[in-house]
Amino acid sequence: MASLSSSRYLTAIPFLLLYIKTVYSDFNVSFASKNVFKGPNFESMFAFYGDAKLVTTGVDMSVQLSGSVVPNSGRVLYKQPIKLFEGNPRKMVSFAMNFVFSLSSENGDGLAFVMAPAGYPVNVFDGGSFGLLIGSKHKFLAVEFDTLRDDMYGDMNGNHVGIDVDSLVSVKISNVSSVNLTLNSGEKLQTWIDYEANSKRLEVRLAKLGGIKPIDPLLYYPVDLSRMWDKPEVLFSLSSADGNSSQKCNLYSWSLKLRTIPQWMHSEPMDPAALIEKRKELKVHEKSDCALRILAALVFGTGCGALGALLVLFIWTLMGYKRPVVPEDYAVQPIEFDFKKAKVVGKPIQDGKNQLGA
Repeated sequence: MASLSSSRYLTAIPFLLLYIKTVYSDFNVSFASKNVFKGPNFESMFAFYGDAKLVTTGVDMSVQLSGSVVPNSGRVLYKQPIKLFEGNPRKMVSFAMNFVFSLSSENGDGLAFVMAPAGYPVNVFDGGSFGLLIGSKHKFLAVEFDTLRDDMYGDMNGNHVGIDVDSLVSVKISNVSSVNLTLNSGEKLQTWIDYEANSKRLEVRLAKLGGIKPIDPLLYYPVDLSRMWDKPEVLFSLSSADGNSSQKCNLYSWSLKLRTIPQWMHSEPMDPAALIEKRKELKVHEKSDCALRILAALVFGTGCGALGALLVLFIWTLMGYKRPVVPEDYAVQPIEFDFKKAKVVGKPIQDGKNQLGA
């Protein structure tokens, strides 16, 4: 029996690994490898737009999104649409993305990760920052690594990370100097952008290349991506700044992992406002009300106790009637009676009265 059970587990392992591979992995590409661009699947996976092109700098190969002689913005697009939810009942999809980039110190607006619905005109650049179409019917969400302070958009400085929702005015912003980093230093920086469908939370982390992933995010924002667009399919892309940029923006690697969240694990995020409303509804009960509640509880408890006692007695009686009766044999001992003559002293009764002498 034990060997049969073990064989079942061993048989299930390949299917489990296949399931994990299918659910958790999407792509992991290092643009620094020359063999990547020679592969037959590269053109089917990625598309270059605008100023984006492959360049070689020393021993490093990368995708340059901006910084050519003729200033223009560029974009690299992952062609396969990402489903944020699937199935019925709906299963939410979380993702973990990581990419390595560098930004030079020349004038420029930095780099942005952009999520847009399938059908978004990714090949159109109208001079807008990061090649985004403001006011379009297609909504977008972007994480910008901004190296230019623009008062029109409420930028805090020229070294910040912001989250944009259908606008270049960031809904959440964080100073990169707080983690002792400079976006346009020319160093290779590594970023992690994670979305948890269960908690509906988008997190952004940043570190130098080779550094460990920080525990605390540099920036986070609560958002339900499954309700942001009508359809589940969205496109992922990385875009450089607008057409006036002379800043060199290079991309060295890009990876993405997807994870499906089962429906039974899905939960709504806690709303502090709801707790505040519930607190306001609480009221102090009067003493008479409390006394009545206590009396009712005592009566109820007494009744339950009496009912329980009667039930125990009833069961005990039934069990008593069902006890087997075993006849017992008793040794019969002969009993001898010794009768002696009794001597009656006194006179006989006359006329119904006792005439005993005194």
